[in-house]
Amino acid sequence: MFDKDYILDKANKRCQGTLVSKLGIVFTDVGENFLEAKMEVTPSHHQPAGVLHGGATAALAETVGSSAAAIFSKKSNTLLRGVELSINHVRGISEGFVFAKAISIHNGRTMQLWKISIVDENQKNISFAKLTTLTIDK
Repeated sequence: MFDKDYILDKANKRCQGTLVSKLGIVFTDVGENFLEAKMEVTPSHHQPAGVLHGGATAALAETVGSSAAAIFSKKSNTLLRGVELSINHVRGISEGFVFAKAISIHNGRTMQLWKISIVDENQKNISFAKLTTLTIDK
């Protein structure tokens, strides 16, 4: 049975006291093959030019992708590690919320690929990312 509320609660609690919570990233939805999170864009997320810093956007993308990999991992007694993140920024934003959605492209035994789309409140594209994760034995 798929318990959406349990998964979201566990994912959010797991991030307390980490960079994820410092950035204000909150997991908001999960389905059979995706995970979503949101982050409010505030001046503390800005680069000197006054728009969302690409590093904060990359941290959001890696967070939602890596967390999705952990949630959908089919193996126990393993560790998941992000090994490559590529991201393209297509639009700046200086306030409001951004929403990231990670969807599995490939969920193999040892390697997983995730497509992460980041949009604003009006569904305008902000960034696109691809994350590769590896499953390793503990």
